[in-house]
Amino acid sequence: MPASPSPSRFAGLDGLRAIAVGLVLIYHLFPGAGVHSGLVGVDVFFVVSGFLITSLMLRPSTRSLGYRMLDFWRRRARRLLPALAVALTVCASVAWAIGGDVLVGIGRQLLGASTFSYNWVALAGGSDYFAATEPELFRNVWSLAVEEQFYLLWPLLLPLLLLVLRTRWLLVASAAAAAGASAWWMSVLVGSGAVTRAYFGTDSHAFGLLLGIALAFALRNMPDQAWMRSSAARVSGLAIGMLGLGLIVIAALQPGHPAGTGFPGTLLLASVGSLLAILAGVMPGSWFGRAIDVQPLRWTGDRSYGIYLWHWPLLVLVLAATGEGVSSGAVGVPVLSGWVTLVLAVVIAAVSFRVLETPVRRLGLRRSLRAIGSRFKRNPLTRFATLSTLIAALLALGGTTAAVAGAPPMTTAEATILAGQKALEKETAKPSPAPEPTPTAIDGNQITAVGDSVMLASAPALYERFPGAFVDAKVSRSVWKGPGIIDALAASGELRQHVIVALGTNGAIDKDVLQNMADTVGPNRDLVLVNAYAPRDWIPGVNAELQAFASVRRGVVVADWSGAIAPHEDLLAGDRIHPGAAGGRIFAQVVEKGIRDSEAERAARPRRTPEPLG
Repeated sequence: MPASPSPSRFAGLDGLRAIAVGLVLIYHLFPGAGVHSGLVGVDVFFVVSGFLITSLMLRPSTRSLGYRMLDFWRRRARRLLPALAVALTVCASVAWAIGGDVLVGIGRQLLGASTFSYNWVALAGGSDYFAATEPELFRNVWSLAVEEQFYLLWPLLLPLLLLVLRTRWLLVASAAAAAGASAWWMSVLVGSGAVTRAYFGTDSHAFGLLLGIALAFALRNMPDQAWMRSSAARVSGLAIGMLGLGLIVIAALQPGHPAGTGFPGTLLLASVGSLLAILAGVMPGSWFGRAIDVQPLRWTGDRSYGIYLWHWPLLVLVLAATGEGVSSGAVGVPVLSGWVTLVLAVVIAAVSFRVLETPVRRLGLRRSLRAIGSRFKRNPLTRFATLSTLIAALLALGGTTAAVAGAPPMTTAEATILAGQKALEKETAKPSPAPEPTPTAIDGNQITAVGDSVMLASAPALYERFPGAFVDAKVSRSVWKGPGIIDALAASGELRQHVIVALGTNGAIDKDVLQNMADTVGPNRDLVLVNAYAPRDWIPGVNAELQAFASVRRGVVVADWSGAIAPHEDLLAGDRIHPGAAGGRIFAQVVEKGIRDSEAERAARPRRTPEPLG
């Protein structure tokens, strides 16, 4: 390979970008397609960026270091900023026209997106990537922020690194060690429960970029030797490239882990696969590089930035406009909405690439503005088209300002959860004396309820229907937290007769966890398992597992929240998960029916005949 690889295009990278953006699109737009971990496409982008940018910066040049750094940043700005500015203003204006949940936090999002600090701004604002209470119109630009922070800092660090570590393999080892440290740090954060911090953090999610850097160092000054173009080398390269693609696909097909608990393993698998694919693609005479750069992959790869930039805000807007709502992973997206979003994203990205990104990249901002001015001197039709474009730009700026000014303070889901939290705190701080139960009423003093944010949103209705009930509910709580909570209540003597558990919203159910809770509840109490309703791909499995467990376990019944709320989606918040006041009353009714069913099941048990004495 030539010293400091210098081709203007590295074979295979456009095809790899197309595969990466395709995985992300399938994951977001068509969640039923089985690509449960398609978010690894972002890590493919990271590896490609780390390799490409470092390789370009290592090319020999007669220019001064200062000039090269300024030129690099200027070219990055030309490549990224025009399309980003248009996407932000247009989508914000459309969001203002739609209104509602889609506007929540849009000022903060625009600040983070426009300054390429979205990941840190979102973390500072308490954003949870794996929660479903806030649609976040520009959430996808977190990865662009990570890359841009890399583009800003790496040109400053690289010369120092080259000065200190003069040999190729020391440079490779240092980059690989840094990648390992980043992945380790992500695992530590995930283990502590800070999953969004682990995923969004530039420090904890830099391993893909660093692996790409390590490969660029490894190929630096690598001579182009005859054996590299032999048939055996090309066949070996093809095998390595296919292995790399296979690892990426395997990572993308991994079952979705609740709240990212599978990190960083899945992301690392895709990153290593990307490393192998890049290596196979850029080798001299590579068959693999030419194979994955075929059309339409190369066309898609060229426009992958625009497609990625537009697809998520368009999806949020389409779902908001059709009343479907949107959750964190866009699971449950109607197929038609997915196709509409895909077509819009590809068309807009293609137009943007042709009429905006390419001219600005070639001419620069100033010459592009002069070119626009010159269009007013042409024929009337050209002047009209140019004037219309400028008017549309001004309207988009005005719509963006209106969107920020008119944004509500919280989503409908957050409002219902907040109401439940206030009810819970009020009950805990100042418990009102429970009235004496009537012969047909269920005594709230005999109820222990443990749940997630759905139960939390329903807390006001539970207290209204069951005065004196004990409710312990929390946002983003999974079933794995259940045994510890119930064990603690049992140990302190506070576990009551009717134990209600609603923990199916945030991840898959494990039979052993259910068994642990049932064992603690014991044969002398009733265990009511409330099933789940949410646009998430694990919900059918959760409900089937709950039903299967209850069908073979005495003293356990299932309360059918899913069946009760499905005909009344209008009573849920915009995320189609959390009940409002009326929906909460349905939840309370479902709990009451579950308790009645458990009492009936207990009454129907055969009475044990006392054994005769002697």
